[in-house]
Formats: sequence, structure tokens, C-alpha cells
Amino acid sequence: MLNLSAKALQELGDCLARVDVRDFEAATHEIAAAQRIALYGVGREGLQIKGFAMRLYHLGLRASVVGDMTTPPLGKGDLLIVSAGPGSFSTVSALMQVARDAGARVLLVTATPDGAAAGLADVVLPVPAQTMASDQGEALSVLPMGSLYEGALYILFELIILALRDTLGVAPAVMRANHTNLE
Repeated sequence: MLNLSAKALQELGDCLARVDVRDFEAATHEIAAAQRIALYGVGREGLQIKGFAMRLYHLGLRASVVGDMTTPPLGKGDLLIVSAGPGSFSTVSALMQVARDAGARVLLVTATPDGAAAGLADVVLPVPAQTMASDQGEALSVLPMGSLYEGALYILFELIILALRDTLGVAPAVMRANHTNLE
């Protein structure tokens, strides 16, 4: 067990160390500049996206998850953030096109920056990790299927939140005050 956890943590650290700081900063800038933000991902990527949306809300940003009844329409000045680890999902590409047609910008987070969805994005944030689509044959990760990508997303999104907190001048107490009291 301990050998597996050390290996998994090492893989996550190696993955995050290979995220290009310029891509990270470009993504952070897009988020900071957006009026409204909608986020979308499928499966376990979608779970990470939902957690990211929650943290963006804690920062005081107008963030919502696509599919929620309270998600506003996007337009000029807004941002759609999507995750497509393998490079494309039909729903992700369709939503990207709708957002672009409405005048919103699109940030794609992916392990496959040369995938089909990248062509619809204004900004691409590559996360060099094994996904569900790349786990066949010789295993690259000790973690199953797309867990390396999904775990890297969690940490990467928290790092973006820290960068945004500093950029926007949001105090930790303000974030805490934005947390729900209905738990």
C-alpha cells in the first residue's frame, strides 16, 4: 500500500511539474478577466470541474456548472471552461461551439492538446497525464484508467484558485464567508 501511494504521489508531482507555467498563467488570466464562468466536464473529470466551480464561487466569481438550472446564458465577456482529457467528447465540443457562437471565450483543459476540441478553444491548458483513453497496453500509471489526469486536475485547479486569490486580492476569510452554511 505505501509503495503504491508513494508512486501515485510521485506521478502526480511529475505531471504537475510538466504543466507549462505560461499555459497556467494564460488560463488564470482568462478566468480573472471573465464576467461569468460556466464549467463542464464528463464523468470523473466533471466531478473535478464541479469542485473547481465551487472554489471559483468561493472567490466571489460568477461561476456555475453547465446543466444546473441556474446556469446563465454565456455571451461576450464570459468564459466556458471545459475538460476533455482524451482530447474530445461530443458534448464538450458541442458546448464549446455554442459558447463561441454566443461570443464567449473557451478554455480547454486536456491531456491531449492536439485533439479535436483544441481547435475550438481560445486557450488550451495541457495537463500531461494518462487518461481513460491512454491506459491500454503498457500501463503508464499505477493509478487506474484516467485517475492520474483526474487527480492532477484536482491539484491544478486548487493551484489556479491560489493564483486567482492573489491576483484578485481575495482574502481567505472572504472565501470562507462565501462557503455555504446549509450543510
